[in-house]
Amino acid sequence: MANGKRPQTTGEHIISLYGHVTGVKKDVDNIRCTQKHIHEDIDKIHGKVDKLLYILIGALISGVVAIIERFN
Repeated sequence: MANGKRPQTTGEHIISLYGHVTGVKKDVDNIRCTQKHIHEDIDKIHGKVDKLLYILIGALISGVVAIIERFN
């Protein structure tokens, strides 16, 4: 029914179903490809967040050490 007409014969129904199956296969392939790219992006962000966390922890530790040294 892609062209707006309802299939009349069995052959037209089969062709219509084949078109739907082909469309679903393309959609599944697109989802798989998109999922792979999203996974790669999340891995990149994960690495950046880890680096930021290490920097914050290091700054916090150095600040605490500086405060302790000041009072000793």
